[in-house]
Amino acid sequence: QVQLRESGGGSVQTGGSLRLSCTKSPSTGRACIGWYRQAPGNERERIVDEHTDGRILYADSVKGRFTMSQSDSEDTLYLQMNNLRPGDTGMYFCAAAPRVLGSCLRYGYWGQGTQVTVSA
Repeated sequence: QVQLRESGGGSVQTGGSLRLSCTKSPSTGRACIGWYRQAPGNERERIVDEHTDGRILYADSVKGRFTMSQSDSEDTLYLQMNNLRPGDTGMYFCAAAPRVLGSCLRYGYWGQGTQVTVSA
């Protein structure tokens, strides 16, 4: 069973930084991984995720400011967020998608989320 657990959220001022962590259960294996966020009243949006051809794609709104990485053991996923803005406020979710024959299927596994609040 795929289990994801995020941590590291908090409150920062504009221009600040946070690093989110996502612990993956061993059963997550080599699943495709990514980060999404949801602001109040908005739909969940993709921040960064892995695609079938191995590319890591970032949303334009975070490109150059956010970086996704994994621990050497690949049991923890990170999201380094720099130069945060009030528009980055929201609940951040770690996500996983099954990898079948090298292809990433739909992202359907989610953690419980961690809240990020950026004040002006």
